[in-house]
Amino acid sequence: MKLILAVLVVFLVVGTQAQWYRFPEEAARGGGDMWRAYRDMRQANWKNSDKYFHARGNYDAAKRGPGGRWAAKVISDGREAVQALSRRGNSDSAADQAANRWGRNGGNPNRYRPNGLPRKY
Repeated sequence: MKLILAVLVVFLVVGTQAQWYRFPEEAARGGGDMWRAYRDMRQANWKNSDKYFHARGNYDAAKRGPGGRWAAKVISDGREAVQALSRRGNSDSAADQAANRWGRNGGNPNRYRPNGLPRKY
């Protein structure tokens, strides 16, 4: 019975190509992608560019894999929750979340790119 259970577990792990051991690294790198997008947004200081940087950070993080996608969701949702509690930026929270989801689901961040934003971003 134990042998059958062991074979079943091995089959499930190999068959589903479960790579759970990569999740923490993907999450850490995804967090770095989110930080880079935030830093670039602050550095660019470009009018109407926040949605672009929201989408870009989520897009880059999600490309890392399930861990990066998870990190992007946690960071994005956490940021919006903090803004809601502080009653700052509450008016465009839904638009920010739409940009977050767009990027996290693989949508091209350039959809939100404002005219004239330097190419380095």
